[in-house]
Amino acid sequence: MIDYQKLTQVGIAGFGAYVPHHRITTNEIAATWHKNGSQIAAALGVVKKAIAANDEDCITMASEAALTALNMSDIDPTKLGACFMGSESFPYAVKPSSTILANMLRMGGEYFSADLEFACKAGTASLQVVSALIESGMISSGLAVGSDKSQARPSDVLEYTAGSGAGALVLSNDPKKWLAKINCTFSSSSDTPDFWRREGESYPTHAGRFSGEPAYFTQIIQSSRLLFEKTKTTAADYDWAIFHSPNKKFPQKVAGMLGFTPSQLQHSLLVETIGNPYSGASLISLANVLENAQAGDKIFMASYGSGAGSDCFSITTTPLLLKKRKHLLRQMVGNTTDINYSQYLQSENNL
Repeated sequence: MIDYQKLTQVGIAGFGAYVPHHRITTNEIAATWHKNGSQIAAALGVVKKAIAANDEDCITMASEAALTALNMSDIDPTKLGACFMGSESFPYAVKPSSTILANMLRMGGEYFSADLEFACKAGTASLQVVSALIESGMISSGLAVGSDKSQARPSDVLEYTAGSGAGALVLSNDPKKWLAKINCTFSSSSDTPDFWRREGESYPTHAGRFSGEPAYFTQIIQSSRLLFEKTKTTAADYDWAIFHSPNKKFPQKVAGMLGFTPSQLQHSLLVETIGNPYSGASLISLANVLENAQAGDKIFMASYGSGAGSDCFSITTTPLLLKKRKHLLRQMVGNTTDINYSQYLQSENNL
């Protein structure tokens, strides 16, 4: 049993996101398998998803997001004390990707680093680890990343949603650099086998509807309500809310169950046009909220990872956010090119 973790020394000094340019529509995938694309799009709330190019992987996408975050933070990369990266599509079974990323960013050789896996919440797990290192006084700043080039078995329902993208946060203990302060975090975890991929298998397997009530909803509601209880807050105390979005309907439903309104979700539901970039999903949504928030806004974020667990955060923006942010993600989400199924397969299989 853990108590919620109140943070007093941790803030976001820079944030970045990367979403690939190419998209494939739900209709294009459905037509390939002789299914009704309109019905599937309506059921999932996903019209298209982002597709990584055949020369992109979770590391290259992470580097794009991390460079944006670093440039925004004005922190020398050699001063970063940690680089933690969450993903479920690491290119190596045995070799860290986080050190490749750190080398690309020219971080030097003195830093904590590890690759983290916990399905779609590995990115927020990285955020918690780096926050804890800063709060403990072991480091003064660090990098947390979530990035995925998601896989889905052809013709499986996941093929309509499994997208690509990365989110990155530079964290610091210096309040003068904070664009937003991380107030606290809490996690709920369980052994719930709703989604898995065994060693050597190319595609994950899932338990269908079992991923809903016993997994996604149970974990997010449990961690969210505990955070509300510990902080003596309710949904009404927050300006914006972010929930992990495997599709559009799950976050909308869980938000309503917890008392959030549709207006609080308006900047976080990117899944409709980018799909679910797994470990990058929550951090990309956070980046979009930060691109649109005002000073003093309170943000509630609850990630979800199959297996199953949820990480919750309370975040408050500062006036510095309005001076330093750039609206880069808006361009990535809006300026896109649709590809056909053949091109999609080439990208997915690096052909």
